[in-house]
Amino acid sequence: MQLTGAQALIRSLEQEGVDTIFGLPGGAILPVYDPLIDSTIRHILVRHEQGAGHMAEGYALATGRPGVAMVTSGPGATNIVTPIGNAHMDSTPLVVITGQVATGSIGTDAFQECDITGITMGITKHNFLVQSAQEIPRAVAAAFHLATTGRPGPVLIDVPKDVTQSMMDWWYPATIEEFDLPGYRPEVALDGDAVARAVALIAQSERPVLYVGGGTLKSNAAKELLEFAERTGMPVVTTLMARGAFPDSHPQHLGMPGMHGMYSAVTAIQKSDLLISLGARFDDRVTGKIPAFAAGAKVIHVDIDKAEFNKVRQADVAIQSNVAAALRALDASSATPKDLGPWWRTIRSWQAEFPLAYDAPTADGPLRPQHVIEAIAAAAAPGTIVTAGVGQHQMWASQYWKFEEPGTWVNSGGAGTMGFGVPAAIGAKVGRPERTVWCIDGDGCFQMTAQELVTARAEGVPIKVAILNNAYLGMVRQWQEMFYDERYSEVYLSADLPDYVKWAEAMGCVGLRARNLAEMHEVIKEANLINDVPVVIDFRTDSSEKVFPMVAAGASNDDIMVHPSQRGAK
Repeated sequence: MQLTGAQALIRSLEQEGVDTIFGLPGGAILPVYDPLIDSTIRHILVRHEQGAGHMAEGYALATGRPGVAMVTSGPGATNIVTPIGNAHMDSTPLVVITGQVATGSIGTDAFQECDITGITMGITKHNFLVQSAQEIPRAVAAAFHLATTGRPGPVLIDVPKDVTQSMMDWWYPATIEEFDLPGYRPEVALDGDAVARAVALIAQSERPVLYVGGGTLKSNAAKELLEFAERTGMPVVTTLMARGAFPDSHPQHLGMPGMHGMYSAVTAIQKSDLLISLGARFDDRVTGKIPAFAAGAKVIHVDIDKAEFNKVRQADVAIQSNVAAALRALDASSATPKDLGPWWRTIRSWQAEFPLAYDAPTADGPLRPQHVIEAIAAAAAPGTIVTAGVGQHQMWASQYWKFEEPGTWVNSGGAGTMGFGVPAAIGAKVGRPERTVWCIDGDGCFQMTAQELVTARAEGVPIKVAILNNAYLGMVRQWQEMFYDERYSEVYLSADLPDYVKWAEAMGCVGLRARNLAEMHEVIKEANLINDVPVVIDFRTDSSEKVFPMVAAGASNDDIMVHPSQRGAK
């Protein structure tokens, strides 16, 4: 059967089970949009290509399936570079299709030409510049295989316009060998000797900590983690990228470690004698000053990507494996630490002395952002998905929302991409339409990608957005106050410009505002009753509020700063 390259591309996506594409058409990709009309695949028309990429990320993080985005050449392609970089940092499976000028025009500086494969070489697992229509099925099949196996990540397929208009004889790869990926071996046999050495270290430990990273979620290891933790009795910390991998309500869970982690989580790592890293990469926001990080601890490092071993912290035992398989092997060996009673008593004393804290809200405002998040969470249905932008509101959401299952926390970790929250919420809701999706956003982040609420309204995607409006770039303000002698340079945004309620209404959404506690509870209740259109709430919050605990950049985790009300006790 003969098809055009464009038809082959759409059929290849159908072969991979794609149900949704987030995209924006343009000249070079236009031939592909014609057969899309006859496809079963849903297309979400975005208002900016960055939104397409972040929606695809939100879809992937909420569903576990690869997200797909499609844009045109030139500025269309460069606009989606930020989401590709974000997905690369957070190991999110993404397939991005970009149009390209005709093959004969490549290298001539043709209209809307750019070397997108060159631009993205360092932020994709792999990328393809397709040379002929006959290659399209192989490129698509290989892209999905690469994006979803081993350490997940983004893959880009760049398709010249003449290739999509050429004819090909339809085929589709039936085996991995037909992908032609020399050297790519994502499946690694578990090293029994390494497991045995890990078991020996566990048996000697008195103060172990399970340091759980995003790779635990990527390998669907929540069940294995719970079973291993409960059998061994070890304390568990979950990084920003692993929230939901272990239930927050579980008594063994200490919360999030790192720069704005819980005191007990940060300090338990520091005082541990054995750190079992599960799919975590020893990010600088977790380690603080590296020589001082868990200085007395042995390290067992489990990761699917051997490039992570000894990159930041030397491992005493390195196990190259997905987290689920490694935990099953450790469980089968009956690896057990020593009596953890004294260790738990110490941890419980830290938890009692230094819980999360903030000043009590007053009846007439301004609102405490932490209290707003707690109020939204208290009124939310079980299994609600939460997305966030980047900054103070992201940290507060991770601290004060209780995550009980995987796929319910969607955020930008490694890249720290402002503007991620709204489009990611749309993608998550498209992927999990039966779930309530809240975006906890800041006023700075919201202004970067709020136009995608037009997409949400037009496509019937009823997300809920809580803007913690403190009229500042909050995290920047916090740093300027603490480390730059309160010299507030270019950080003020204004609480009233723009008018977020009117802006929301102009985009076809419901706009609400809360200035005090009574209004806060009213608008949350009203938002939860609206499930047919997007809702945006402007919560007027205290601009002076800071995120605590906090470890200053480059400082030791031993120097963690708790809330001012607790400093007399420390």
